[in-house]
Amino acid sequence: MLMLAEFFVAFLLPRRVKRDPKIARGIYQAVWRPWRWVAHRLRPIHADALLGYFGPLALLLELAVWVFGLMVGYSCLQWAGGGGFSLDSSAGTFLSTSFDHAGTWHRAVGLLEAATAVGVLFTVIGYLPSVYSAYSLREIAISRLSTRAGAPASAAGILAHGWDELQETLREAEKWATEMMETHLAYPLLAYYRSQHLGQSWLSALTAIVDASAVVVASAEDGAPEARLADLTFRVGRHALADLAHQLAPAGPAPGRELADDDAVELRALIEASGLPLVPVEECRERLARLRGEYEPNAAALAQQLALRLPPWRPDEQATAKRKLAPAYRR
Repeated sequence: MLMLAEFFVAFLLPRRVKRDPKIARGIYQAVWRPWRWVAHRLRPIHADALLGYFGPLALLLELAVWVFGLMVGYSCLQWAGGGGFSLDSSAGTFLSTSFDHAGTWHRAVGLLEAATAVGVLFTVIGYLPSVYSAYSLREIAISRLSTRAGAPASAAGILAHGWDELQETLREAEKWATEMMETHLAYPLLAYYRSQHLGQSWLSALTAIVDASAVVVASAEDGAPEARLADLTFRVGRHALADLAHQLAPAGPAPGRELADDDAVELRALIEASGLPLVPVEECRERLARLRGEYEPNAAALAQQLALRLPPWRPDEQATAKRKLAPAYRR
């Protein structure tokens, strides 16, 4: 019953933020730590490739654990009914959905096991396309953002294209962040699926979007109608980072990034060029520091847990970020 309940929660039940299958979470943590440890000792490009294998392989491992647990459970039921404990017999019933048991109890258990096997098969057939469809949509959004804001995306890259294009980007980002939060809470293994291009990731893209939204919200005067869209995008992104960190980063919040004075000056100049009514510089700095404190610790915790890098504040830091990929795998 325990394995059936875990399988139901892992593959069928829409998960709440505070309800995650314990066995599935244990599998991720037990396998991910040594996997990441090995990747730390490889060259960055090889480390990224190895880490990219984890998501698909962990999905297959999770399925194998459920199947093995169910076979052991049904063997115990046969044993409890007076028969011998035979894992081979249970495996034959489960994998081929055919059985040859004598006695009412053993035939009933065998029939239930065969029905369970069919249910597991059809559940997995429906589960895998959903996972890869969500992954494909995520990567499309990341690629679209990279064409506008660089690879990896940055707050300055997002803010550099004028207010009209920024509004369109924020509107799309709000929708994408909501969809990604829901799919990654429903399918936590998606967080371990790496992006197709080195230096890009869903975490970097999401954090860059929240960075840009936070800069607009901190800079604009209270009540400015132009900043409402940025505020909505910031709230959605902050919510996504908080929920995903609670789900995926058991170590808790981590120290955030530093914002250099040169970066702050350039971000302020980009906002001034948009023509928005702005608050004084010092007030803007204080507001931005407060807003960053609401999401950066969660973003940093996810980066440490998943061996991903947070985005730079400016596109001109991209070369440095790529040269320093190695430290991201040594955390």
